[in-house]
Amino acid sequence: MVLELDQDNLQEIIADKKNVIVQYSAGWCGNCRIMKPKFKKEASTHEDFTFVIADAEKFPESRKLANVDNLPTFATFTNGEFKNQVQTNKYDVLKELISEASSN
Repeated sequence: MVLELDQDNLQEIIADKKNVIVQYSAGWCGNCRIMKPKFKKEASTHEDFTFVIADAEKFPESRKLANVDNLPTFATFTNGEFKNQVQTNKYDVLKELISEASSN
């Protein structure tokens, strides 16, 4: 399942769910659009995680949670705490981040 934020409430989702992976993106970001279906594909095979897409420009408070300064950025949170992030447009790097989060 993939949630797309429609308000700046990522903090609530992170607090409520055990494992969260976020794709920070923006409408103008071509690499974000390329990675979105790959992110959704990973969501279908990792049911123990909540996958969230957050518009980094519309939701500044959500963006601050992972210190996002480049797009696309993918971040993992466990038990309400920020764990790791990568700034990438490479599918293998995203899969590695998810694998690392799964092993913790």
